[in-house]
Amino acid sequence: MLRCVWLNNNKIRDICRTSFNCCLTELYLQNNDLISISGALRHLSCLCVLLLHNNQMKFLDETVEELKNMQDLHTLSLYLNPFTQYPEYRQYVLYHLPSLQLLDRKEVKLEERKEAFKMLSTERQRVLDSIAFGRRALPPPAGRKNYKVKKPASQHGARNRCTTCFSDSTEKPSVITLTQKSIVQVRIMDWSGTRMAQWNQVKPRSNRQLTY
Repeated sequence: MLRCVWLNNNKIRDICRTSFNCCLTELYLQNNDLISISGALRHLSCLCVLLLHNNQMKFLDETVEELKNMQDLHTLSLYLNPFTQYPEYRQYVLYHLPSLQLLDRKEVKLEERKEAFKMLSTERQRVLDSIAFGRRALPPPAGRKNYKVKKPASQHGARNRCTTCFSDSTEKPSVITLTQKSIVQVRIMDWSGTRMAQWNQVKPRSNRQLTY
């Protein structure tokens, strides 16, 4: 039933998996001589508070990998370890441990999370930035040149439209009308000219009338 363990301010250099039971919620190992925690803490899935500052850990990726299974971890302290000198150290930890609310005695802000996401997940951020309600308008085909843009007068309060002319060596100049400042192409189908039903007139028989 042990929930909290205080082992700080000792000269501990190594810990193993069998040192702690899986029900721990708070573990204090600061101010020791720990070099690595690899393989020793990943089974502590209930851990909420972990203090590891002022040790001798040098490998940031190895340390963060050990903590990824801790979904309830909200307080983490790693400062005064050699790997905290790495650039982007804080962003790396916040990106891989999204449950953190307090890192190195400093509250985690939403702006920091967004910055870490943009910095370390460039492909996912590119996809999010490209999402729109429609198909993004493609640029003109390669080999065509944009000669001029004309802006006709607006009619009946309609939005201004721009007419762009393109030409190349094999085709005659073509005219493409685009909505000004639009990045999404919208297709509209006119159903007014489509027959919605077929009426067949049949000669009346005895008690029958026109049917359809």
